Amino acid sequence: MQLKKFIETTCNKPISECSNQELYLALLSYTKEQIKEKETPCNDKKKLYYISAEFLIGKLLSNNLINLGIYDEVALLLKGNGKSLAEIEEAEPEPSLGNGGLGRLAACFLDSIATLGLPGDGVGLNYHLGLFKQVFKDHLQNETPNPWIEKESWLHKTDTTYRIAFGGTTVTSRLYDIDVIGYNNRVNKLHLFDVESVDESIVRDGISFNKEDIAKNLTLFLYPDDSDEEGRLLRIYQQYFMVSNGARLILDECIARGSNLHDLPDYAVIQINDTHPTMVIPELIRLLMIKGITFHEAMDIVTRTCAYTNHTILAEALEKWPMKYLEKVVPQLTPIIYALDDMVRRNYSDESVYIIDKNNLVHMAHIDIHYGFSINGVARLHTEILENNELNNFYKIYPEKFNNKTNGITFRRWLLHCDHDLTKFITSLIGEGYKTDATELEKLLKFKDDKKVLSELLKIKQANKKVLKDYILTTEGIEIDDNSIYDIQIKRLHEYKRQQLNVLYLIHKYLEIKAGKLPKRPITAIFGAKAAPAYIIAKDIIHAILCLQDIIDKDPVASKFLHVVMVENYNVSKAEKLIPACDISEQISLASKEASGTGNMKFMLNGAITLGTMDGANVEIHDLVGDDNIYIFGESSEEVIEHYAKADYVSKDFYEADPELKAAVDFLVGEEMLAIGSEEHLTRLYNELLNKDWFMTFLDFKSYVKTKDQAFKDYEDRTAWAKKMLVNIAKAGFFSSDRTIAEYNRDIWHLK
Repeated sequence: MQLKKFIETTCNKPISECSNQELYLALLSYTKEQIKEKETPCNDKKKLYYISAEFLIGKLLSNNLINLGIYDEVALLLKGNGKSLAEIEEAEPEPSLGNGGLGRLAACFLDSIATLGLPGDGVGLNYHLGLFKQVFKDHLQNETPNPWIEKESWLHKTDTTYRIAFGGTTVTSRLYDIDVIGYNNRVNKLHLFDVESVDESIVRDGISFNKEDIAKNLTLFLYPDDSDEEGRLLRIYQQYFMVSNGARLILDECIARGSNLHDLPDYAVIQINDTHPTMVIPELIRLLMIKGITFHEAMDIVTRTCAYTNHTILAEALEKWPMKYLEKVVPQLTPIIYALDDMVRRNYSDESVYIIDKNNLVHMAHIDIHYGFSINGVARLHTEILENNELNNFYKIYPEKFNNKTNGITFRRWLLHCDHDLTKFITSLIGEGYKTDATELEKLLKFKDDKKVLSELLKIKQANKKVLKDYILTTEGIEIDDNSIYDIQIKRLHEYKRQQLNVLYLIHKYLEIKAGKLPKRPITAIFGAKAAPAYIIAKDIIHAILCLQDIIDKDPVASKFLHVVMVENYNVSKAEKLIPACDISEQISLASKEASGTGNMKFMLNGAITLGTMDGANVEIHDLVGDDNIYIFGESSEEVIEHYAKADYVSKDFYEADPELKAAVDFLVGEEMLAIGSEEHLTRLYNELLNKDWFMTFLDFKSYVKTKDQAFKDYEDRTAWAKKMLVNIAKAGFFSSDRTIAEYNRDIWHLK
């Protein structure tokens, strides 16, 4: 049915008279119809199953309209009737299915898999209340439920159900699907399993609930608080529920396509996204044994079917579970895990590669490495660190398994969707080809000395800054200066990402202003981040940011030159406003700790200049854009790794040797901060930095200040800055998730 007629029939009134909510529901229905027409039966023999605890898919309406090729048609029709598609998008709830880079990457990957025409579905859980909704009160993060599921949504309830048995209970699952539309290509699925007995009403007082009532709580929250034993057990219940459902679905689908299960690797490849889905390996072995296959053959089949992606060297993603927990939750798996460990012990004397260590902890990553056929890192540096340091003992055993797949982002969402003016301008210069082959962005380089083009880039950026200014005023009630430099750090709140380093710089800058040293141009520092509910120091850092924000806002002099804003409840929708408006992209993790980063790629694509350490994909960005188009500071990963090895880093030594650093650190517990903040939170952060500082904030402070000040100074040469912007946009093509997925398929999956 013709679009205009469809909307007016659905709403039973002219478009001009419809509310944004009515138009959203009509477009949701229309888009679903268009998707249905594109769907074709899967005739492919082999299929990918991408299992992940998170899929941070963001709002889907505009993204789906773009990938269907009808966005401009819809936007034009609405505009002609006095309506704005951007405003209608606000009526769409954001799915609460992820938190950080891991989940957003998984979403980008699904988009690219479909765009490249590959048969591949996501497998995860249908969290009802997400991670949490972040609310600021008394300069503190408070956690509340974040419901998103409405009667009419992208979720499709299927007839697929399974009975999943745990140590103490049995639950019935239900499969829900979300369509994943490739850009002018096939439709795949995101499979999300839910538990039929889930009960949102058990949540009380923020996000607290009875963690032992598994039948009611299993799919309520992503990453439930694991600061107690009940929380840790719930994590295992969740993970097993995800992989047991996923494994059964995989086997059912493969049998339906003709597999006799002995040939499962010819029909399926399973990508394990970090260690959360690791139990799929013993679970698949168990299910194959139930089908009459011997343990040894089942083990061989599964080893040839499963591949593992490592996303970080941090302990929280290299999960280790006490065997007693697994015996309680999944007693059916423990004999298999013991058998898998025994096989390792028979072959290797090195205790560090055992699956079960001397403390009876089960190392999930070790299962993945021994019983998967591929182990990949997600940036060149990260993979080198895995091979040479963190997983070197495994690399010596299985050098052929290790490979690198530098992460990428889907350009459709992070350019076409969130920066329409820049998209149009790029298209006018180099044509449409970059939308499917992002390397064509390099054609922009021939314009790097074209003053007219550079001037237009600056105009587009300024317009995006004005949009963000209006958005922050509307959503946060905060007025910012769109002629200031927008310096933005938006990412999960973690000490290794070093939001605290940024805070110390801003305190330093505030003290300079108070002393009469005024910046040439005002600076607006914007943060967006959630801290995990049990992550005390991360929440203390948020507290420090919010206190500093308040102090500066109330200072009649400082507020003219410096502004600090922490956006509340940071999510994909807010990222889509922040990224196009950014001038300087903060990528300041301690070298060696960030596996890749993907925010750095999104900012780069939208013309922001990276200020960062030689960490993660910053290394590859630096290689691509050259010294003149990025701001690098801090010690190298080699130097940092050596500091850890020698245990020679003492934060107090840096504090005592640098008066500017000392002044900034002391400010945390000074009169101004304590007058409005919590002594408990501020003192704890102060002591953490002064006496521990595990992620070496002080180590890079001096270099950070010097480099950041230089970036602010360089910003004043607007033509030279625009040239830096253009080079970054032109070189961002390498970081297309289409390239990443093509490499996964070429080297690991072999789907087509």
